[in-house]
Amino acid sequence: MKSIINFLFVMSLFFMPSALFATDIFESGSQRVNVLELYTSEGCSSCPPADRWLSGLKEDKRLWKQLIPVAFHVDYWNDIGWPDRFSSVSYSNRQRRYARGKGLSTVYTPGFLLNGGEWRSYFGLRHLSLDDSKNAGVLTVNVDQQTIHATYKPAGQSITKPLLNIVILGFDLITKVESGENRGKQLKHDFTVLGYSTVPMSAEDGVYAITTKLPEVSIVAPRTGLAAWISEQGDQTPIQATGGWLITLDNVLF
Repeated sequence: MKSIINFLFVMSLFFMPSALFATDIFESGSQRVNVLELYTSEGCSSCPPADRWLSGLKEDKRLWKQLIPVAFHVDYWNDIGWPDRFSSVSYSNRQRRYARGKGLSTVYTPGFLLNGGEWRSYFGLRHLSLDDSKNAGVLTVNVDQQTIHATYKPAGQSITKPLLNIVILGFDLITKVESGENRGKQLKHDFTVLGYSTVPMSAEDGVYAITTKLPEVSIVAPRTGLAAWISEQGDQTPIQATGGWLITLDNVLF
């Protein structure tokens, strides 16, 4: 009887969801992966076209390999007529730090930054030209359930206090806006930041590493992704990045 039970247990392992065993592995390669940040709000009437344009990058062949888009929803529109459920004061403060550090002329929506610098081509030809000629080192990220392990090997550049930035991205999110400038509209969002954390990395033999938990999220998304990038303490400009679809976590993350 015991042998039959053991046999059934072993067989059951073959039919259990692969997500319970698999890990997501993302790696940047040595050339810089470009990070495009959009600062947006559901309360801003000028933002839906920018959101739609960003959604179109899902079909860009450079996605995840050369380009990682992220959409931070700011909270400073919330008191004007519509509370954005994706917004956070920490995202607004991130944009304000760019403005104080001269990476951004002023705080506004929709506002784009490419690799930490203001990108205004969206308001013109909207041609997204990427520069991946810089050797930025290799960032590797392993996601196992709620745990993330990351290593970063710089390409010779001096980095004294590297930080790992981690964001959980939501896709195919829909909001029916009932008040404010976008009243009556149904808004669709992709690359939406649902959770964000920054953790310091420790060095050993020229390689930086960290094992930590994924950021907490409170909103369920039909599809999820992850983006991670390296910055330095005191300078939030992305140095190297990686990311992709969280295929193995879609059924267990939330």
